[in-house]
Amino acid sequence: MADSDFLTTTQDFYDTIAEDYADRFRDGLAARPVDRALLAAYAELVGGGGEVADLGCGPGEVTACLASLGLSVFGLDLSASMLAIARRENPGLRFEQGSMLDLDLPDGHLAGVVSYYSSIHTPVDRLPDLFAEFARVLTPGGHLFLAFQVGDHPLRIDRPFGHPVSLDFERRQPDRIAELLAGAGFEIRSRTVREAEEELGESSAQAYLIARSRP
Repeated sequence: MADSDFLTTTQDFYDTIAEDYADRFRDGLAARPVDRALLAAYAELVGGGGEVADLGCGPGEVTACLASLGLSVFGLDLSASMLAIARRENPGLRFEQGSMLDLDLPDGHLAGVVSYYSSIHTPVDRLPDLFAEFARVLTPGGHLFLAFQVGDHPLRIDRPFGHPVSLDFERRQPDRIAELLAGAGFEIRSRTVREAEEELGESSAQAYLIARSRP
């Protein structure tokens, strides 16, 4: 699949459902203490010395959480509609439109990269390119936080909130993602898997990798 195909499909999906999505998942971190604890640990690893990009930031909840933890952070997303919500709800933070696969940043610019469930729409054959782009923009020794659903088959979402759109949510195996990150020049620092919280609508385990770009 060409970049323009899956990127356009993803952008159209989130532009269409943005307001409903934001209402449905507002304060999602409040019900996920493990996620909050891991983000706090990540913030401590990064420290306050450089800029962090929350890539695929959606309505900006994770961006705001990272800012509250003392990081200098900005959000980036494909969806203009998601960014409009992020800016509305987080007026003190910076949000930009763009693709994770082609970041308008110089080499070694960032102290941290966060991809909180945003790599799940990237086809598996493009993951090496995605992770190489993460490594390119990170300073040597910079840290990556990657979250995704665990599994071997995608979850197809059709007509969410009644809208005429659909999208695949890819599930991955942590060991395979760790291998791909190693191939892109990362060292894994933390690997966490928690079971699904069915009361929160989760249907699979959730994985969180923290990795460091090699000095």
